[in-house]
Amino acid sequence: MSESTSAGTKLKAALKAEKPLQVIGTINAYCAVMAEKVGFRCLYISGAGVANASYGLPDLGITTLNDVIEDVRRISSVTGLPIIVDADTGFGSAFNIARTVRQMTKAGAAAIHIEDQVFAKRCGHRPGKALVSKEEMVDRIKAAVDAKTDPDFIIMARTDAIASEGLHAAISRAKAYVTAGADMIFAEAVTRLEDYKEFSKAINVPILANITEFGQTPLFTVDELKGAGVSLVLYPLSAFRAMSAAALDVYKIIKKTGSQKEVVNKMQSRDELYDFLRYEEYERKLDKLFAPDKDICAVKES
Repeated sequence: MSESTSAGTKLKAALKAEKPLQVIGTINAYCAVMAEKVGFRCLYISGAGVANASYGLPDLGITTLNDVIEDVRRISSVTGLPIIVDADTGFGSAFNIARTVRQMTKAGAAAIHIEDQVFAKRCGHRPGKALVSKEEMVDRIKAAVDAKTDPDFIIMARTDAIASEGLHAAISRAKAYVTAGADMIFAEAVTRLEDYKEFSKAINVPILANITEFGQTPLFTVDELKGAGVSLVLYPLSAFRAMSAAALDVYKIIKKTGSQKEVVNKMQSRDELYDFLRYEEYERKLDKLFAPDKDICAVKES
């Protein structure tokens, strides 16, 4: 696939190549490098990940479009993989949503998802979520679709309605969002494989399953979800949670013992880091650029 191929086109190709498509969360550029090297075909930037990891804030709609865009730029600069980006509620009204679509496209995203919560949103697996009306969410989707500059850029509609309105209401909402132009549906906080089956039967666009840890959705396997008609399986913050636990352990041990000796065996080695970053390749380039020119030296000596 050529470098000129749009990010959205790459995502569509990945969906055809891997069924269901595993989408892995990356909270920074180095994570993206590692994820690509181990074989993932699609990356994800979580709104919670941006808030938690980049700004030390809870996932309560506090971060802005520019905050998220910065992480999109950093990650898209080191990988050619398509990236799906959490755009919360679109970061404002119709004109703001349009700006979100344009800015995300320019930053290298392949897709965004917009949810039907109120602007002061909450984590999809927390209590107390409040939704906008179906009609208001339809307007959000229409604004996003109208703003596309790349016809292959993907608008995914996320519905959080299952928790408060039930499965059938969530499916009704999803149908309306697809009619408004949504290319995919993100069904949040699903608790049963049978519910994914109901979504896939009722809606003729790809369905994403959010398999996040410690949430409402059981940790279904890829094969189970494939059997339920799911097209994309998302692991939004799995690596971040593991990294955070490891970091906390290291901090505690260094503080307690005055040394990192006990945890060195848990660390990624310098050689592994250099391998992922192609460090020696960069050094060879430096050597080539700045090595003394023998002919020039010979002239000077004569």
